[in-house]
Amino acid sequence: MRIESVAADLGLRYAFSRQSAASLIGLVAVCGLALSVAVLVVVISVINGFDREFQRRVFGVLPHLSLHGRQPFIASEREMNALRSLPQVVGAAPFVQGMGLAAGPQRVQGALLTGIDPRQHSQVSDLPRHLDFVARGSDGAAAGDDSALGAGRAAVGEALGLERLQPGAYGAILGARLAARLNLTVGDRVTLVLPAATVTPAGLFPRQKRFLILGLLRSQSEFDSRAVFLHLADAQRLFRLGARVQGYQLKLRDLFQAGEAGRESLALLGEERFVARTWMRTHGNLHRAIGTQKITMFVLLAFLVGVAAFNLVSMLVMAAEQRGPDIAILKTLGAGAGTLARSFLVLGLAIGGLGIAAGLAVGILTAAALPSLFAWVSEAFALNLMNQYFIGYLPVDIRFGDLAGIAATALALCLLSALYPARRAAALSPSRELAHE
Repeated sequence: MRIESVAADLGLRYAFSRQSAASLIGLVAVCGLALSVAVLVVVISVINGFDREFQRRVFGVLPHLSLHGRQPFIASEREMNALRSLPQVVGAAPFVQGMGLAAGPQRVQGALLTGIDPRQHSQVSDLPRHLDFVARGSDGAAAGDDSALGAGRAAVGEALGLERLQPGAYGAILGARLAARLNLTVGDRVTLVLPAATVTPAGLFPRQKRFLILGLLRSQSEFDSRAVFLHLADAQRLFRLGARVQGYQLKLRDLFQAGEAGRESLALLGEERFVARTWMRTHGNLHRAIGTQKITMFVLLAFLVGVAAFNLVSMLVMAAEQRGPDIAILKTLGAGAGTLARSFLVLGLAIGGLGIAAGLAVGILTAAALPSLFAWVSEAFALNLMNQYFIGYLPVDIRFGDLAGIAATALALCLLSALYPARRAAALSPSRELAHE
């Protein structure tokens, strides 16, 4: 045991000695490994951030599972209670949904109209968390109430959350980007137009109704550009459904169990009456793309870590060659080949561990500071670098599991890199090394 510690101590001292030619190579290897690990930590953390925001913002508004009736039907509290009793279901709420047009003073945009029950919708969505009830001017600042609609805005402001949607009041919540495109804000009125025509003595006219904008959806997701939420009763009148609805929206404990929950729901309510549509049908490809990108980037950057780890080979080989006489003396004192091999493995892991620890520290600090730095650069240079994504900022999510995986992978590569120098050091012949001393 004493000989092993002496051998390891000699190797470590020689590798980082100022007089050693291997010291510079060792420093380069440590720095390269640290840089590679830091890059891997930052990239994986950014991808994790996109995955987190995708689940938090998109699935905060989007129901995990929708049961669409094959025909409009009367919502039943008994059926919703039965759905809530399923193991994976957290909440259930009725809805009415259809495509239409949202018209402002000068522009018209396509919109997804959704009628909800404000008392029950919070069971299936985090929609209230993303609502903004403050009127804003063209510069994005809160607007005053000195317009003709000021009194209406003040009256609307007395309500809280989704309770602002009242039956018969014809109020609507618009996506923030949709409202911006129509040049509308809270307190203005928007005309919702359905593709169905109404027959009048004057001819055919599209079905339409003016709604007061009660709030804006600011989820920083794609829904901001197309969503319009109405009270369920108002949507039923607009779509001429009477007291009927078009389906139930469900929130699940585990959104990845949506397929199984859909089958259980259909078995409970009847496949002849309902069709199950999960989030995977509309957003599954995007979620899988994020997961695939994470795996791909991990594998590709792991090769970069591997290249940096294999730089240890040259340093350890040089240390073994230059320290040959010392190794020969240790052998003559009784140190076996296995002892010397293990000492060089410990040496390689110690140097690799130093680089990995430094890389993790640099990566974590960089990833934590990256969102603020990205926001500053975007504002300072008037760049809109995230305009093609579903969020407008750079998300970062540092996960301990990924850090442990990166550290374990890098240590394994360092161990593989140290195998050849360890075997080379163990195979040195004492007589040949000491012959020139």
